[in-house]
Amino acid sequence: MELWAELFSDWVGILSFGVIAFVLVIGEFYIWYFLSKSADPKE
Repeated sequence: MELWAELFSDWVGILSFGVIAFVLVIGEFYIWYFLSKSADPKE
């Protein structure tokens, strides 16, 4: 729990967490997008 307190106690930690969350969300979106486009042969 000390790690979480240290992560969210500083702007650098908050921004780092935001970047990590953003990259994960964009990665999931691209996986979904490419799989949905490759599954439909008409598009």
